[in-house]
Amino acid sequence: MRTKLSTQYNPKEIDDKWYQFWEEKGFFHSEPNPSQKPYTIVIPPPNITGVLHMGHALNNIIQDILIRWRRMQGYNTLWMPGTDHAGIATQNVVERELAAKHKKREHLGRERFIEEVWKWKNQYGSTIIKQLKKLGSSCDWNRERFTMDEGLSTAVKEAFVRLFEKGLIYKGKYMINWCPRCCTALADDEVEHEEHEGNLWYIKYPFRDAPHLYFIVATTRPETMLGDVAVAVNPKDGRFKDMIGEILTLPIIGRELPIIADDFVDPSFGTGAVKVTPAHDPNDFEIGKRHTLTSIVIMHENGIMNENAGDYEGLDRFECRNALIEELKLKKYIENVVPHKHSVGHCYRCHTVIEPYISDQWFVKMRPLADAAIKATQEKSITFFPGRWEKIYLSWLENVRDWCISRQIWWGHRIPAWYCQECRATTVARETPMKCSKCGSTQLKQDEDVLDTWFSSALWPFSTMGWPKETPELLYYYPTSTLVTDRGIIYFWVARMVMMGLEMMHQVPFSNVYIHGTILDEQGRKMSKSLGNGIDPLAMIDTYGADAVRFSIIILTTEGQDIKLSESKFEMGRNFTNKLWNAARFVMMNLEEECPKEITIEPGDYQFEDTWILNRLDATIEACTSSLEQFKFNDAAMKIYDFMWHSFCDWYLEIVKARLYEPVSPRDKKVAQTVLARVFNQMLRILHPFIPFITEELWQNLKQTISENKIDIGDDIHGKAIICNIWPMATKQYGNHIEKTMVILQDIIRAIRNIRSKMNIMEKQKLNAVISFSENGEFGLKEHTDLLRRMANLEHLEIGKNLTKPINSACEVIGQIQAFVPLAGIIDPMAEKERQLKHLKQLEDHLLVVRRKLENQNFVARAPAHVVAMEQNRQKELLDQIGKVKLILHDLECRM
Repeated sequence: MRTKLSTQYNPKEIDDKWYQFWEEKGFFHSEPNPSQKPYTIVIPPPNITGVLHMGHALNNIIQDILIRWRRMQGYNTLWMPGTDHAGIATQNVVERELAAKHKKREHLGRERFIEEVWKWKNQYGSTIIKQLKKLGSSCDWNRERFTMDEGLSTAVKEAFVRLFEKGLIYKGKYMINWCPRCCTALADDEVEHEEHEGNLWYIKYPFRDAPHLYFIVATTRPETMLGDVAVAVNPKDGRFKDMIGEILTLPIIGRELPIIADDFVDPSFGTGAVKVTPAHDPNDFEIGKRHTLTSIVIMHENGIMNENAGDYEGLDRFECRNALIEELKLKKYIENVVPHKHSVGHCYRCHTVIEPYISDQWFVKMRPLADAAIKATQEKSITFFPGRWEKIYLSWLENVRDWCISRQIWWGHRIPAWYCQECRATTVARETPMKCSKCGSTQLKQDEDVLDTWFSSALWPFSTMGWPKETPELLYYYPTSTLVTDRGIIYFWVARMVMMGLEMMHQVPFSNVYIHGTILDEQGRKMSKSLGNGIDPLAMIDTYGADAVRFSIIILTTEGQDIKLSESKFEMGRNFTNKLWNAARFVMMNLEEECPKEITIEPGDYQFEDTWILNRLDATIEACTSSLEQFKFNDAAMKIYDFMWHSFCDWYLEIVKARLYEPVSPRDKKVAQTVLARVFNQMLRILHPFIPFITEELWQNLKQTISENKIDIGDDIHGKAIICNIWPMATKQYGNHIEKTMVILQDIIRAIRNIRSKMNIMEKQKLNAVISFSENGEFGLKEHTDLLRRMANLEHLEIGKNLTKPINSACEVIGQIQAFVPLAGIIDPMAEKERQLKHLKQLEDHLLVVRRKLENQNFVARAPAHVVAMEQNRQKELLDQIGKVKLILHDLECRM
């Protein structure tokens, strides 16, 4: 027997070869075809600053499974790839590179800095795309887009102008989230809140007309008191009823502050009185509007205190806090300091503590857009998988606030608004205007700000297809079919795409949204650079192969649940691919054996095991297809795993060996070869979306072997590649009785093997067995005597109803069936008892040592957790082994 497959599976020899083959043959590319139904996915565009991490790997493996599966089902599939310009992140990266050369972007000026960013993008921006290819992602790379492409930039301007003309975009001076490090506004969703251990400072505010009396105010941010313009109390708080309208003096600064009444104030917080700083707190900003208070900005955009901070001008905000507290203590203005845990917002990009700041910004009016998105979801135009995410998504839409879309950086889509330098009017236009829309002046200056990166991303499902033009791609592929994403960007991206799709295209951008879990380390922590607990998917691909990485991750992906991952988990995928490779070698070696070509196989020629494996194959195809339809990727993978490893390799290949090596007739061997080829072909096809590289390699070899040996498997094996082959369909031509009978046979064989194992009887030692069934338990067992004898290695087998247990025999019970194995002449009960008693003593001695450790409180308290856990697991293993030995001894006692 021979085969062209090497003895060992080496993914490094096949992965790049087949990816290049698929690309060269154009299997990933799609063109609009009205005769085919489209299936479209737009990739969540990774940042050009990004490199592949495990979250990317999970996200793109799932998308690739869907695309490859639907492609095989006959859909015209488009997986639209691309990258995001990632405004703040990319600008930060390029600024760091400039800093290494002792340069700043301000030194270069805007135009030269943007040129530097484009150079960086062209050199490094495609790194993650190359890495996605290593993973096997079958995107249509001919259509790759970038959010700053000319066409996508046109789409951004068109969307902005349409929303502005409709009154859904406006500009105004409002309280926003400000990052002093990035010097830009942030949307509410871009602020990450963390619990901080801080303090609550109780500060004395003297009465103007009675300086020896104080009004005590509590605050977590004492530095902002330099911008106080009032002190507020709740009008229903009787403690302060007579003080409303009185004037206080701001410590250190000396500014006069009125005591005002406002329902927002919580009487239970601090002293029940709060300082009002409209320029540096969002709630105070609203109080200020209600009471027509002046806003005093006390710091520059970079967090440095300005001239309104008095003697603290020039200090960083936190330096100012420390210095101010010291001065307040020195001048006896501090009444008390109480530890206080509170939530502090951080920039999602650089993790700097954000500053509430009054700023002139552009906003999108979200309520009308959100209402349309809510209605579409309630009407089931969009379905979430798992369904629990729909409530969370709807809750955000129902409570949405207007979206601040302007950013004070240089890299990004510049806002298409121009300001007249003469009449100060604003002109919003798709193209650069020649003159002011109000006074006709040619003295126009474009807004310096750029749009939030998420604004362009919100247009991604249709901007990538040529919108605002009515391109053939847009008319054919939109709306797309499925969005696969992480829960972390449901608000950032998913909701905004739905709103923009409905507003611009009058259709939802996708029908289904699959939200996958987050990959954590084995301790349940998020993977991060700071913790150093990340796992590099490229390193895993290099060690285990792309298919092993793909299969390991997907087998752990349980319907949207978070995944605890360690490097050792990839061994499962490697073991599976190795098993598949070895099975392929066995199949192909046995297909190459000479067999008469003129024999025609008829359905009646199939043996019981042939019919059973074909039935199991049908059930697996049906179950796998159903699971994929429901986005239950783990279920689909497990069903295929179980079929390949257990049904096919452990059982069918073992059963059929006799017919291949010592057939009763050439026809019987030909039938076995035909079923082997047919099952393996279809098994490779349902495995292909999960492990594409190895299945392409094996299928190409199988195709050649079948062709050379002229084996008719009644199936399509003549395509160019498995990637464009047909997804198998279940024939449903075999009854459930076959499965039930095989389950009984397997249980009997396992029972006899279990007796052999317990009694330490060598595998090659032939045994006798008696199978006794009750009134209703025959199950046609006598028809399968030969199969039972071969698989259990039996010399003699007796099957009958209510048979007597032979003397000196071991017994296993299987439902209504008893399996007896006579042991006379095979083992000496006395000698075996002595051996087992000796083994039991060793186990019990070992258990005693382990128990002493675990009962030692010093050991449990001081030993590392993993060492204690190891001893606890060892205790469980020893107890299990002791139980098994005692059962053997009991059985021996019964036979002596």
